[in-house]
Amino acid sequence: MFKLILVFLALILSPCPIHCRKPHVINLRWPDLYPASFTWDQKSEHFIVGSHRQKQLLSISDAGVAASLLSDDSLPENSSFIGLALDRLHHRLLAVVHRPATPPTPSFSALASYHLTTFNQLFLAQLPNSTVPNDVAIDFFGNAYVTDSANEIVFKVNIDGETSILSRSQAYRNSGLNGVVYNSKGYLLVVQSNTGKLYKVNVDDGTARTVILNKDLTEVEGIAVRSDGIVVAVSKYKLYFIKSHDSWSEGVVFDETTLDEERHASAVAVGAEDRVYVLYGHVKEGITGKAERVEFSIVEVESEKESKEENVWIFVLVGLGFAYFLFWRFQMRQLVQNMDKKNA
Repeated sequence: MFKLILVFLALILSPCPIHCRKPHVINLRWPDLYPASFTWDQKSEHFIVGSHRQKQLLSISDAGVAASLLSDDSLPENSSFIGLALDRLHHRLLAVVHRPATPPTPSFSALASYHLTTFNQLFLAQLPNSTVPNDVAIDFFGNAYVTDSANEIVFKVNIDGETSILSRSQAYRNSGLNGVVYNSKGYLLVVQSNTGKLYKVNVDDGTARTVILNKDLTEVEGIAVRSDGIVVAVSKYKLYFIKSHDSWSEGVVFDETTLDEERHASAVAVGAEDRVYVLYGHVKEGITGKAERVEFSIVEVESEKESKEENVWIFVLVGLGFAYFLFWRFQMRQLVQNMDKKNA
């Protein structure tokens, strides 16, 4: 009995609950990769990573083992995979493709669709040359939504690869758009790096409105959403944790975690068990075209505020369990004493 009490006391007084663990770090090696985008494939339990310098998509295991999924020779030279989205419902991978203009060669922008088993190209939906596509999101019907970081446009590409303009709103304040996620209630959440604004865009008519936040998001490039509805937004400086209780008319940045600015976080994704990961792709270095880096990393980032709240609840539950144990022990003692009195 005394040993059980000691166990309970150890759990309550321990500075680190039993579930504590170090954040997951995946170190990957691939020459000249400079990954700009990634997404989590729940079925294979691997990340899929797109290169800034190569026309390649890689599969990355949680141990950092890298394998090539495809190398698309149909794309123009010097094309990059800027954004990725997985469409498991229709068994496709969607990839935003861009090649900057190098006079006299014009720029090239497109959305590519690949079969998830064969990785054969299903379609290549070309976007206007003036477009600098940034990110892509998918709805339940297979429609893809591509943001344009050079213009105030959200493109819609249907399941057959047909392209149209969904949204060109005055709400965007004459600045391009960056990361995008789809909400099952029928709208997109889009971030704007230059202004730090977050927009809610209706997928039926393209109307957009600014989400009222308690603070602007500094130079945010990408966003992702957890299963509990928490949105995470990444810049090279910080990872923001944002929540809303009114379907994103308003939002609250309730925590922010400082990132390694030198390594330049280029994207954010939600992995297994709702863990949040940032991609350190050293893209700024890769843009110069002079460096030759081999090592890159995918790093789990936690909200310190959420971790502390979880710790408090664990202490409370353990305390309640210990109190119940003491109450049960008291009751048993009373029962034994009553039985002894009857026997006497």
